[in-house]
Amino acid sequence: MSTRSRRTFEQLVTLPDGAVPLAEAALLMACEEYPQLELTPYLDTLDEFAAVVRPRLQPRFSPLDTIDTLNDVLFGVFGFRGNTENYNDPRNSFLNDVIERRMGIPITLSAVYLEVARRVGFPIFGVGMPGHFLVKYGDRTQEFFLDPFNSGQILSREDCERRFREMFGDEQEFSERMLDIVSPRQMLFRMLNNLKTIYLKAHTFEKSLAMVDMMLLTDPDAMEQYRDRGIIKVQLRRFDAAVQDFEQYVKGAPDSKDRPQVEEHLKELRRIRAMMN
Repeated sequence: MSTRSRRTFEQLVTLPDGAVPLAEAALLMACEEYPQLELTPYLDTLDEFAAVVRPRLQPRFSPLDTIDTLNDVLFGVFGFRGNTENYNDPRNSFLNDVIERRMGIPITLSAVYLEVARRVGFPIFGVGMPGHFLVKYGDRTQEFFLDPFNSGQILSREDCERRFREMFGDEQEFSERMLDIVSPRQMLFRMLNNLKTIYLKAHTFEKSLAMVDMMLLTDPDAMEQYRDRGIIKVQLRRFDAAVQDFEQYVKGAPDSKDRPQVEEHLKELRRIRAMMN
């Protein structure tokens, strides 16, 4: 990513919650992988998707009718689908790739769904359920959830809880708060975290470092990311910078359970620095 793109990303993610433009910020995020990426063609493509949906909508349509129309266009006409064959492909997390390939993971397919719905004036919101991102519609008379990873399947709260238990079993307790709506900023943070995890598993430390840098632009109070960035910088032998991040973590999260281990890391790094001077 160029310095200019990173600066523009920071400007967007520090806007008030309701003003963060999801598609633009997600495409700027993709500039980390594609430095020459032009945003306008992809934003235009989202406009084109909405232009196909719009004339199919009728004033008499119920919310479910509108959802059926969105599903018909996005999953029928344009062929979007979940990438079940290679879920951890980084391209599933870059919005430009998702738009081009018509394939992604729950959160990026939800981003496409949300952006098209916004363009046609249909109010839906992201839901950050652990393990599987969803979309929600709700008014004073009804509420339901959508799964863009599975062709816009409609789910009740009970369906969501059932799916959560299928994913996690007894390892994690389900909470109604898991079905709360999330902001575009929170979606971007989660998208970056997905890529960070993929790159760490592949030992691609420079790329994982870039993701953490952008996560901290998105949420400077995410203290655990200072710890993780310090660990990554140790792998890259950037010991002075690692010390700064560990110190920030110890200072910002004084009650963390892993504080003793981080302080041990700090002692060892300071010893290494002394030997190198």
